[in-house]
Amino acid sequence: MPAHPSVIVIGAGIIGASIAYHLVRRGARVTVLDAGEPGGIATRNSWAWINASWGNPEPYFRLRIRSMAEWRRLAADVPALDVQWSGGLLWDLPRAELEEYATGHAAWGYGIGVIDRPEAMRLEPALAFPPDHAVYVAGEGAVDPLASALALLQAARVLGAVLQAPIRVQSLAVTAGRVTGVVTDRGAMTADTIIVAAGAETAPLAATAGVVVPMSTPPGLLVVTKPHAKLLNGLVMGPDMHIRQMADGSLIAGTDFGGSDPGTDAAATAADVFTGLQRMLRGGDGLAFDHFKIGYRPMPADGFPIVGPVATAPGLYLAVTHSGITLAPALGRFATEEILDGRRDPLLTPYGWDRFAT
Repeated sequence: MPAHPSVIVIGAGIIGASIAYHLVRRGARVTVLDAGEPGGIATRNSWAWINASWGNPEPYFRLRIRSMAEWRRLAADVPALDVQWSGGLLWDLPRAELEEYATGHAAWGYGIGVIDRPEAMRLEPALAFPPDHAVYVAGEGAVDPLASALALLQAARVLGAVLQAPIRVQSLAVTAGRVTGVVTDRGAMTADTIIVAAGAETAPLAATAGVVVPMSTPPGLLVVTKPHAKLLNGLVMGPDMHIRQMADGSLIAGTDFGGSDPGTDAAATAADVFTGLQRMLRGGDGLAFDHFKIGYRPMPADGFPIVGPVATAPGLYLAVTHSGITLAPALGRFATEEILDGRRDPLLTPYGWDRFAT
């Protein structure tokens, strides 16, 4: 690897932005390409929860909780990143599963506890129907996803990275079995390493180099209200609705943090979500609908990230995950160490592309 290798990052969402920032601060010559506006599609349409929550095996929990710590490090490095460590209140599981989640994650070192109705009311007095039992994690947080991606891109540009958008990458360029560049609608470009962090476009781009990336891109609909006086103190995840209040006072909600299934009539689905949001909060009738948005979540086939080089296509590095907001700081750091130093962090061991090769 040259002392100052050239790297093309395809995708200017939160993952591509983090990788670009970490690479350029280590001396790489970085160009970021995106087919649309900087900030990506999945990123700008994310609920933007930073967590190591339930439903994952311990190795993935370890990666996620490490990335929560990396968010604190990255926010100190890039002051424009505004991470709100507001805490998360969750009761969208049956009581037995809630208690199992709390017990298991507490044993792993997660700052989690089971709380009762009075404590839930104290934490979130605007809830119209506070739960009898819930779990609370004070260390969970959220960011403005688009602003965070743009802040990382700007920090990378200050250090010398080049951002080109909109520019469409039509294919990867392969020479003698090695990925050596990209073919765009403005012509060809070459680099020592090509990183595909293009979210939903990852699979079709990789396919142009003969690499199969098993993944899907399910849609998720989120409703955004007009700004409102403060109603919520943190993240709220009930059985029917996941809600958080953003810095400008607007609320963002879906039937799941990944968004609701838009169905055949997205506007009708959005209206139902908004009605559910109003019912969930005291004073919810004072909320005003602003808009809904639909994101397409990059979902690897087994639900876990695909991060790392592709042995059958030297020069190609993949970075695709459905949990980009939580994982962005760690993946930016780990990808940089792997590309520049040849050192793969042990936390990435289960998540290489090669697990699908057989």
